[in-house]
Amino acid sequence: MHPDSPPPSLARSRMLANTALIAAALLWIVFLVLEKMFPEHRPLLAILALGAEAGVVGGLADWYAVTVLFRNPFGRLPLPRLLQEHTEIIPRNKARIAISMGRFVQENFMAPDILRKSLRQTDISQGMGDWLAKEENVRRISDVVQRIGPRLLQIFESHDIQAFLKENAIEWVKETPMHQMVSQVLRAVLENDFHHEALQLGLDTADQWVKANPQKARDVATRVFQELGVGGISRAAGWVGIDVQKRIIETFMQQVEALLEDRAHPWRLGLEENAHELMVALLNDDSDAAIRLNSIKNALAESPAVVNFVTSAIMVLRDAVKADLQRDNSGLAANLRGALLRLGQHLQESEQVRAALNAEIEELAVVFANDYADAVIEYVASRIHDWDTREMIAKIETEVGGDLHMIRVNGVVVGSVIGLLLGLTRALVERL
Repeated sequence: MHPDSPPPSLARSRMLANTALIAAALLWIVFLVLEKMFPEHRPLLAILALGAEAGVVGGLADWYAVTVLFRNPFGRLPLPRLLQEHTEIIPRNKARIAISMGRFVQENFMAPDILRKSLRQTDISQGMGDWLAKEENVRRISDVVQRIGPRLLQIFESHDIQAFLKENAIEWVKETPMHQMVSQVLRAVLENDFHHEALQLGLDTADQWVKANPQKARDVATRVFQELGVGGISRAAGWVGIDVQKRIIETFMQQVEALLEDRAHPWRLGLEENAHELMVALLNDDSDAAIRLNSIKNALAESPAVVNFVTSAIMVLRDAVKADLQRDNSGLAANLRGALLRLGQHLQESEQVRAALNAEIEELAVVFANDYADAVIEYVASRIHDWDTREMIAKIETEVGGDLHMIRVNGVVVGSVIGLLLGLTRALVERL
């Protein structure tokens, strides 16, 4: 099929409409001729001619109405301004139609109330869980990651891109107020009691290791005491029967056990108090702590050795990830599949998680719709406005042209029926 030719359904509708109009016109002429040839049947032929004539009028009227939507049927003929201004209705009003369509999309698809209602009826998280719980689906995701991941990582192998990223990263580190970020992290940790859990985990781990490896713990403590110069004191005290090293280790273990059991232990309270003081001090740009932290940060960022070390580490990590993704038995891909499967199963099993996720998706969609409503209208309007007029007309005719041409068929049929009814009515009146 030629690219400019109409689709088959539109062509059939147009041919049917033209055929109906031509048939009505031919019947009208035939009945007029028969009326002259057979005057004895003139009343009946006159009624039939009137019906055909009304069909022609109805068909022509609907043809005109359909045509002026898209083009000017009069061409360059000099016509009154009223007729000229009401042709090519869609092309003339393309800008207004574009804005109206943008508003229609925004108001009927992205309005907050409509979004909320649609999302609440959909249960997106349930659908996500059902989809992710299937092995073939998560394998598709991992296959895409394995196919695209190495290509994306390869972009960063360019020396120009590496130099650009390095320079901008260093500038970002220098310009970032690190003390404020650290202060906010400390605030979040202290206000949510995360530090208690982290400290407890660390102490539990240390206690388990010491109890499981008492000799190794004693060896480590011995080396520490020797570095601190405690070994000489221990040997001197040993001459008089005092095992200082053992007592120090026992004292240390007692303190560890006390830390494990008592949240109000002085060491814990002191650590928390120092962290709180540091948090407050870092909020002040001119404090000694803030100045020292930023000085250390800038010194590290300006150090070629540190920058080269970090860059080399990132490159090694990049190459390792790329090499792993390129293997058929990629460990990263397998871990990704396992994580996605667990996520899907968890979403299926946990109604609370689904409800929380749906609520977040709903709020995110509403915020997006509110913040970008004007942008959506502008985007849709600009896309329609940028269409070529002939392309736009072709799109509209393709979608609704068939129905419009069927209106022309109905115009012929309805006009003919009305003409017949009028002819019968006139005949009945004349006989009274």
